[in-house]
Amino acid sequence: MAANLGTILTAMVTPFDADGSVDEEAAVALMHHLTEHGSDGLVICGTTGEASTLDDDEHLGFIRLAVEEMKGQCTIVAGVGSNDTRHAIHMTERATEIGADALLHVNPYYNRPSRRGVVRHYEEVCRATDLPIVLYNIPQRTGSDMPNDLLAELAQLQNIVAVKQANPANLARVDGLDIYAGNDDLLAPVLDLGEAGGILTCSHFFGEEMRRMADEPDRRHEIDAGLQDVYRDLAVAPLATTIKAGLGMLGVLPSAVPRLPYVELDEPELDVIRAMLERHGLLQASRA
Repeated sequence: MAANLGTILTAMVTPFDADGSVDEEAAVALMHHLTEHGSDGLVICGTTGEASTLDDDEHLGFIRLAVEEMKGQCTIVAGVGSNDTRHAIHMTERATEIGADALLHVNPYYNRPSRRGVVRHYEEVCRATDLPIVLYNIPQRTGSDMPNDLLAELAQLQNIVAVKQANPANLARVDGLDIYAGNDDLLAPVLDLGEAGGILTCSHFFGEEMRRMADEPDRRHEIDAGLQDVYRDLAVAPLATTIKAGLGMLGVLPSAVPRLPYVELDEPELDVIRAMLERHGLLQASRA
């Protein structure tokens, strides 16, 4: 199965109202903002989208909102992974019915199944959909790595077409899979390999620059070098919180509220994000 999901995919935050409810109006505005500034597609309800704190109705409702608003304008990749295979199947079936373009599936976390268990998990998930599936390898969150020989084995399953690779030690071509950078600082190396692109977070702010990394290979590493401080500073706190804070400073989001156990940035952390946005000309420097 071939899938053209695009090159620059943004792992989009989920906006919340001050009372913690999903803010659909702000979400729609952000979807359009991202696609107008370099994103080919949106990854909905991933890690940065705080999917782990959404109940199923909110989760599926947010995927539906994205499909209804943006289908045909950009690729919609729905995060539906779970460490409970039955739940992963349920979410896969529902997101398929809703009309997502592709699905993002992390390997089962916390319970850390054996290799045979991982394969069986994905066999069952693949039976539940005819959509392309992007694997997500992020051992720093799941507690277990999917090495490249396992990825190549999973690529033999009919629907699995790509991997979001967030383990730099595994960065290499894999037979049968497109590679997407799972960390922003891996985008340039992934593109150098001639691979698909990235599922990114800094593209909330610098989507056009990241697009140029794909379109202007001669300047790729120059652009990447100019974004190193962005990668560093956005990691001062969990990305969902730093991105929301930055978008709030720019007036793109009306609220920077995350859901517990995430908390809003404190003043020193806000200073880091504000200074980064000022350095890059996105926010006018305040006068003391």
